[in-house]
Amino acid sequence: MYTISSKLYLEVFESLMVQIGQREFFSGRVDLTYGDTFCSLICTVVVHRGKAQEGSSLQPVDRIVPVWWEFHTTEGGEEILNDFSFREMLAIAL
Repeated sequence: MYTISSKLYLEVFESLMVQIGQREFFSGRVDLTYGDTFCSLICTVVVHRGKAQEGSSLQPVDRIVPVWWEFHTTEGGEEILNDFSFREMLAIAL
């Protein structure tokens, strides 16, 4: 079993946020390499945004609601079970 660290959760979240950009809906894939492990988050999410700060056009993310997701970890070409939790990632990152 591959244990997902707080640092990996943050890296996955940051990569997901880059893919989401300013959209309110995202369906796609986020891939990254973490040490010797290839990680892939495939998900569909709804993004709830707050009001933009005065002087900014960027709306901050208030909440991300996963509709569907799966997270894969692979080392040496073999998939390894992991303990990824979307809820845990959001708790750490938001």
